[in-house]
Amino acid sequence: MADPARARRLADRIKVVVAETLDKRIKDPRLGFVTVTDARVTNDLQHATVFWTVYGDDEAKVATAAALESAKGVLRSEVGRQTQVRLTPTLEFVLDAVPETASRIDDALAAARARDAEIAAAAVGATPAGEADPYRTPREPDEDTGDPGDLGDLGGAGDTEDEEPGTR
Repeated sequence: MADPARARRLADRIKVVVAETLDKRIKDPRLGFVTVTDARVTNDLQHATVFWTVYGDDEAKVATAAALESAKGVLRSEVGRQTQVRLTPTLEFVLDAVPETASRIDDALAAARARDAEIAAAAVGATPAGEADPYRTPREPDEDTGDPGDLGDLGGAGDTEDEEPGTR
């Protein structure tokens, strides 16, 4: 097992090496506007997963995936030459789903904003369903009887008038 910090550094280096090699050495016409978004290396430094995305439609994604698969050997040898690790990790290319997920989240947030605007527009002229002040305030005591009104039972459970306080 390697140090996780070392695995992260190696992953970052692999990401840079693969991106530069794709830009400068790979001349496959199937390769579209590809962007290497991330790379991850297992803890034993034997396998590397390279995440990528491409500008274009599904056809461009399929063509770029085929180009990356055919250039895997050249990319691995370049990674081994530039990183100089004892065992060059195998490379696996995975289409990154982050852009599609971010797009779906943006669409959901836009729909939520639109719904919030509809609710705010409906609430502009609305009146409360109950009383204007939903919180009950104690009524003033009746001047004639001294009855406090609708305050409820303020005493403890079982309190009676003929008991002295503290005799329980």
